[in-house]
Amino acid sequence: MSGGTELGPDGLRRCPWGLEAESMADYRAYHDGEWGRPVHGDDALYERLCLEAFQSGLSWLTVLRRREGFRAAFAGFSVARVAAFTAADEERLLADPGIIRNRAKIAAATANARVLAAWEPGELDALVWSYAPGEPRPAPRTTADVPAVTEESTALAKELKKRGLRFVGPTTAYALMQACGLVDDHLADCHARGRRTRGRVSAR
Repeated sequence: MSGGTELGPDGLRRCPWGLEAESMADYRAYHDGEWGRPVHGDDALYERLCLEAFQSGLSWLTVLRRREGFRAAFAGFSVARVAAFTAADEERLLADPGIIRNRAKIAAATANARVLAAWEPGELDALVWSYAPGEPRPAPRTTADVPAVTEESTALAKELKKRGLRFVGPTTAYALMQACGLVDDHLADCHARGRRTRGRVSAR
């Protein structure tokens, strides 16, 4: 495989991961409609932080197929509501087959909500977006041109950890930046490239 875009059954070129055969419908919807488009709002960004952390060590498809389960289990990813979760709630989550049942990741998600609940409204949004690169990189031609970590993601992860958040290493921070439109890592001839500057994705 060249790592370049591939032609989909609808005649549109996409990043190759958006057309993986066994999961085409799930990945294509996410690739076309969400990935790389701007996400704003504390709850929406908290959701993406949680999902990226839960994905660590697993395929993104595993998370996508449990997304509604996660939303139901984590009170719609409302920072205020998750911050009020108790030890009993964490045990409930560990028994929930609709999510990824990892004790450390569940504990991090609830602890992060408690940290964020003490911030001013809009503070998470402002902080994350302050690490968007000032100048865009050249459009990647192949997946080999897309980094896993950048200077900005390393700095963002460092700041989030400094403020008490968990499971936010540089790789997770960069995945967040890609998913939420801080960078546009759609390949150069992908039909979805450029949507970073054309509207935003809501929390739902």
